[in-house]
Amino acid sequence: MKAILFEEFGQLPTLRSVTDPSPAHDGVVIEVAATGLCRSDWHAWKGHDPDVRLPHVGGHELAGTVVSVGQEVRHPWMGRRVTVPFVCGCGTCMQCATGNHQVCERQRQPGFSHWGSFAQYVRIDHADANLVPLPESIASPAAASLGCRFGTAFRAVVRQGKVGAGDWVAVHGCGGTGLSAVMVAVASGARVVAVDVSSAALNFARDLGAAVTVDASTVDDVGAAVIDLTDGGAQVSLDCLGDPRTCEASVRSLARRGRHVQVGLLPAGEAAAALPMDRVVARELEIVGSHGIQAHEYPAILEMVEAGRLRPERLLRRTIGLPEIPAALTEMDIPVPGSPGLTIVDPAR
Repeated sequence: MKAILFEEFGQLPTLRSVTDPSPAHDGVVIEVAATGLCRSDWHAWKGHDPDVRLPHVGGHELAGTVVSVGQEVRHPWMGRRVTVPFVCGCGTCMQCATGNHQVCERQRQPGFSHWGSFAQYVRIDHADANLVPLPESIASPAAASLGCRFGTAFRAVVRQGKVGAGDWVAVHGCGGTGLSAVMVAVASGARVVAVDVSSAALNFARDLGAAVTVDASTVDDVGAAVIDLTDGGAQVSLDCLGDPRTCEASVRSLARRGRHVQVGLLPAGEAAAALPMDRVVARELEIVGSHGIQAHEYPAILEMVEAGRLRPERLLRRTIGLPEIPAALTEMDIPVPGSPGLTIVDPAR
């Protein structure tokens, strides 16, 4: 099969012919119809993820059709269109047994722990615990976005954030995950404050329903600006970027008894963000992490998509082929993207 392979971290990957994958005894092989390209893939390529072993094929947001099935797979997946969460649970550990596959003790992540979807085919283990059947009404490019950014945002806003109608929600960082969070929060009846340093990203957030925006490059105290705009602070604030500055600003954006949700992963060396714990105590703030989403949560997302309440296709910025992935990865060396939204890869191009 054709795949984008890198043999050194940070060195330009190349389009190569590699051996087709075979399914594990409890897994499947999926022919990739669409796969997202996001900053997590950039981190894997740069060597920031300790699970990545060279040589490597990245890619973790995908939709496609099952073309091969292991002998111990119970459900009739063969020939079905599917997507998967980027955190794939083992299905048998204590966390999976309680429905918390997103923090599985033996989790597998395509594009990180094993070769991913920047290829014509990808192997997914523990298929019965992780595959999500797709309705025909949802096209593959939109479905691919559900695997990481949109699904992650849904859990962060709805489950971990527990956002309710009328709440103020501050979203710090309006990349793919942040813009998805804006859309999910608006669909949940919340009022959104979008925070970013990119005017294009903030304009996009307004188009998606954000009530107000804050250009973090023009204010000295982002948290104070959010509190002023919301007349007392946000009930829920999310750091969707993953930076010590956005993490702290998110906490400082909260109203009393508010909830901070950490969505973006802080790079190694910066993970010990300095938080205003005096404020956390005095205002009884909550600090919550959010890591992906479980396969069994997807019906709630798919129902909202089919009803038109969520429209992930609005986030799609461009579609590229496998040969264009190396250039797209190098574009991410620039911290502020020129155009917001999601890039989707079509391996058939």
